[in-house]
Amino acid sequence: MTPKARTNQLLYQAELLLALPAGDDEHAEARRMAAEEGGLALLELALESLLREVTEHAHLERHDWRELLGPEGAGIAELHRLRELAARPESWLSGLLARLEALHGTDGVARRRSGNPGLIAVGGGASLAEELAECVREAKREIAALRETSEEW
Repeated sequence: MTPKARTNQLLYQAELLLALPAGDDEHAEARRMAAEEGGLALLELALESLLREVTEHAHLERHDWRELLGPEGAGIAELHRLRELAARPESWLSGLLARLEALHGTDGVARRRSGNPGLIAVGGGASLAEELAECVREAKREIAALRETSEEW
């Protein structure tokens, strides 16, 4: 499988997992949280696959996102572009990286819904699954541009 195909596969699998219905039994909340954290874990794999893909021409030994997107990361144009994107708090990448940090923390990232389950929420925020799905949509647009730049090398 090519790096591009692997990145696409992981993004697709994350989308599938994030779209799974939680159901309405006693395990629904745990199932939803598992799908959210599982989808996020797949997005982490997709990010590392993308980094491998767009830096293929540089023959890097490691593709850990913390290293490559950190201040000491390689001086490759695609990585510079991603670092700038990560530095913007409103960007999909900034949000994704924050959630990945939380995923690796002791509390995780998925949260139980609070409040009365019989109460209809009005104007509530998006669920983590919805936020991650939006992140995937925005990432796909950015990935197309990164691939174009990388292919020029």
